[in-house]
Amino acid sequence: GGALSPENLPAKQRQAFENLRQNLVKTDPHHIVMSQAELARQAGSSPAIIKALAGKGFLVRREAPPAAPCSSPALDRTRPDLSPEQQDAAARLCTALDQQKPTTFLLDGVTGAGKTEVYFEAVAKALAQGKQAVIMLPEIALSNAFLKRFESRFGCEPALWHSALSPTRRKMTWRAVAKGQTKVVVGARSALMLPYANLGLIIVDEEHDPAYKQEDHVLYNARDMAVLRPHKNGIPSLLVSATPSLETMVNSWSGRYESLRLPQRFGGASMPDIRLVDMRQDKPEPGKFLSPPLIAAIKDRLTPSDPSQPKSQALLFLNRRGYAPLTLCRTCGHRFECPRCTAWLVEHRGVDRLNCHHCGYSAPVPDHCPSCQERGSLAACGPGVERILEEIQELFPTARVMVLSSDTASDHDELKDALRQIRDHEVDIVIGTQIIAKGHHFPMLSLVGVVDADIGLSGGDLRAAERTYQLLHQVAGRAGRESIKGEVILQSFSPDSRVMQALESGERDMFLEIEAEQRQLAHMPPYSRLAGIILSSTSEQDLDQAAMILAQNIPNDAGLQILGPAAAPIYRLRGRYRKRFLVISDKTHPPQKIISHWISSQNPALKKIRDIRVTIDIDPQSFL
Repeated sequence: GGALSPENLPAKQRQAFENLRQNLVKTDPHHIVMSQAELARQAGSSPAIIKALAGKGFLVRREAPPAAPCSSPALDRTRPDLSPEQQDAAARLCTALDQQKPTTFLLDGVTGAGKTEVYFEAVAKALAQGKQAVIMLPEIALSNAFLKRFESRFGCEPALWHSALSPTRRKMTWRAVAKGQTKVVVGARSALMLPYANLGLIIVDEEHDPAYKQEDHVLYNARDMAVLRPHKNGIPSLLVSATPSLETMVNSWSGRYESLRLPQRFGGASMPDIRLVDMRQDKPEPGKFLSPPLIAAIKDRLTPSDPSQPKSQALLFLNRRGYAPLTLCRTCGHRFECPRCTAWLVEHRGVDRLNCHHCGYSAPVPDHCPSCQERGSLAACGPGVERILEEIQELFPTARVMVLSSDTASDHDELKDALRQIRDHEVDIVIGTQIIAKGHHFPMLSLVGVVDADIGLSGGDLRAAERTYQLLHQVAGRAGRESIKGEVILQSFSPDSRVMQALESGERDMFLEIEAEQRQLAHMPPYSRLAGIILSSTSEQDLDQAAMILAQNIPNDAGLQILGPAAAPIYRLRGRYRKRFLVISDKTHPPQKIISHWISSQNPALKKIRDIRVTIDIDPQSFL
């Protein structure tokens, strides 16, 4: 304050100033640098009063560079007692850090086994060595549940890295990582590409998730890069999952990756009971989608038949946004299709629109059929989460119900608040898509009902069965993670399929062994290499011409098999027509050089065709 006198200030401002003098008496008042929020806390006042004091000259504004995120994580904070299996896994990771060898580990543990606490021990070891660590998550949504656990263990939040960062925050974090000031980064796949000054540990959580593969612009798989990068730095990497990908399991079986197993849930919690409901026998009411056994199970959670059991929560999982995936005319059969994509328009009843989930096209729901002009003839086919909400509200009108999808939680703050409401038992029934399937811990959630367990099994996707198993196993893992016994009900029209049987019996490794055997017989990954070549154009005629040029000049190589050209399953996407070639090669015969020469040798002819794009996708995860 200098020569300024606080006696002339209004009472609240004078009290705040006196509080600051008393609280900061041991500090030279001319060298105190604090944020407005911290000054308000020290003064026991509001930020508005601090702003008023600054305006009157009692405080001086200074531009100070923001502190580097996660610059001083604490290593001596208490942590939960680890089980013997957790201790053994953590010790092996710490030994690898001491040896500074480029070893890849697989931390394979059931949902709720405490895998995070194990790799936190490895992070602490890397920090004690003065090194940095990166923890990759498949969706930034997972970090909302993750931040509190990290802060509890290390006394500060990690540095976040994802697409929603502001340019200022992105620049600050990039510089802090490059200077070695930021010690731990938690982020999406691009977090691996930051210029770490002294990287000591790479962790890929939920390593099986397809979100690690970038499907546009630069095509790469961050999980595979996380395995490759340590060989250049001499550091260990850790892949973490309750449902590892088949590629990772084959590397573990062969000894290329070191396996760390956590077969039991942490703290004595038991795995949920899993029950299959045959929808051919236990049929829902006409026009409905919930079977009698599932409805009865939900009722028992809201009003337990056993008075000694507490009321708990139910989660209904359906990986379809909106109200219905298809709208058609009952009179003439007209189906509403996106004008820019080979895809049906999805009805979103809350906003009364038909949306394309591929390109973002949107149109209002008409009151008549555009083909036959019939009014009142439009019918919604199939369920989305909004339609399940409608059914639940009819069955349980007094229940507190929440729909959680990317439509209802469009930003991180909304998602964070929704997850808090579920954890605090402010919600009885949650209806959610894959946004809620993994990484979350809800103490009062005891029932998971999968409305349509067969989603994902149809189509020609190489990994359809594997991904269906992974997703359903992950969502089942949300049930019964604490003292309340969990139950999972899978509604299926094909309960005899090997995916459903493996889920019911818990025989994950048997499922993977059968899947591996079938892939090997078909000469498919991980026993071969694939590459996709996608041609696209706004003109079908030009696309056909370009595909013919490449097809007439397919290289003759004994180690390669080239299939195509064929129309892509989504033939038109965002207004562009698409055709694909599929290259199959032996594991010992990388296809990159041959493909590069094949495409480049035909470039002069392709350049004569307007608007032709050629995309090469090595090890494709999507075949659409």
